[in-house]
Amino acid sequence: MPAFHHRQVFASLLIACIAAMGFALYLQYAVHLQPCPLCIFQRLAMMGVGTVALIATLHQGGLWARRFYASLIVLIAGAGAGIALRHVWLQHLPADQVPDCGPGLNYMLQVFPLHKVLDMVLRGSGECAKVDWTLFGFSLPELSLAAFIAIAVLAIGLLRRR
Repeated sequence: MPAFHHRQVFASLLIACIAAMGFALYLQYAVHLQPCPLCIFQRLAMMGVGTVALIATLHQGGLWARRFYASLIVLIAGAGAGIALRHVWLQHLPADQVPDCGPGLNYMLQVFPLHKVLDMVLRGSGECAKVDWTLFGFSLPELSLAAFIAIAVLAIGLLRRR
């Protein structure tokens, strides 16, 4: 990794997370693409990475603090990548194997306990299998997967630095 100060890397991750969330909100409110439950979970993971990156940028801790924050980012980015990977898998299922559309996330949160909501969302639904928008031929979950992998690689680079 080049000779960047770790706080610069954390600040860069924060800016990338803000940009990703800004783009997601642009697609939702300007282009009118409604996020499915898996998209919302990916957003939560991106906000989690951004929050840790913000704290790490502001905190003037030493080696152990840097490693703690980088480890936390790797864990959150890994969870986000797992959710995105599940989403990509659903989008590539044959049409006859796509699960039926389920209830909305707001309804599920009001009616079911949290562990049941998590199970239902991670199983996916028909609305999660639909590709509404692409960039250079890549769907949003594919782009999210790439972003989470890049974030994890940067954070692992911070862990390996002395």
